[in-house]
Amino acid sequence: MNESQAVMFKFSSISRLRMSGVNPEMIEIANLAIKISVVDFGIPADGGVRTAERQKELFDTHKSKADGVTNLSRHQSGDALDFYAYINGRASWEHDHLAIVACAFLQAASILGYKANWGGLWSSNTTVNGIPYGWDMAHIELG
Repeated sequence: MNESQAVMFKFSSISRLRMSGVNPEMIEIANLAIKISVVDFGIPADGGVRTAERQKELFDTHKSKADGVTNLSRHQSGDALDFYAYINGRASWEHDHLAIVACAFLQAASILGYKANWGGLWSSNTTVNGIPYGWDMAHIELG
């Protein structure tokens, strides 16, 4: 496939619904990221805005480091999105796939003049094939 035949992805209606209430700047970044990404992606359940109660549930089940009460998540303010890669018709949380999607988010933010932070760059002791990865690979937030 040459450059003129490049595939342009788009969000499913479910992913768009899951971005309801998210900061318009974050949605603008996501909308550009899906157009420029070389890997398709979507927004999972709980990937957009969360209530304090839902954030606490995710914390209590060790799915988040923010408890939603004393340590607020950027999801509660609508300033963050979680994502998954979509590979061969299936959701993927493989580090390599998520890193490619994160590059599209960071590039989109830069093009639009916004600052964004990727959870894959946050300090952690996780390595894959000797490469250090942050602890929240599927997370992007306004900086």
